[in-house]
Amino acid sequence: MNLEGTRLVVLSACETGVGLYTNEGVYGMYRGFKQAGVGCILASLWKVNDYATSLFDGSFYNHWLQGKTMRQAHSIAVSMVREQFPNPYYWTPFILIDGFE
Repeated sequence: MNLEGTRLVVLSACETGVGLYTNEGVYGMYRGFKQAGVGCILASLWKVNDYATSLFDGSFYNHWLQGKTMRQAHSIAVSMVREQFPNPYYWTPFILIDGFE
């Protein structure tokens, strides 16, 4: 599948950023999307809380669609979740892979 030009794929499920480590790198769900040409991937590293994820996603999309970069939107969303859930379990699983735009 050719996904060249796709700026962002959101893998909205638990542990979508996890993969097997080999001498050639990490093999996970997101690797296929990167090989297909996707620019950036938003994924999670472990089982996430539904409410915290909803807060994160809403904030991320809101700020990105208002003109922030993906990295800025990610940082703002993490901060927002962190305010409501101080425990890192809730705000650290969300990773932005290759969000260089």
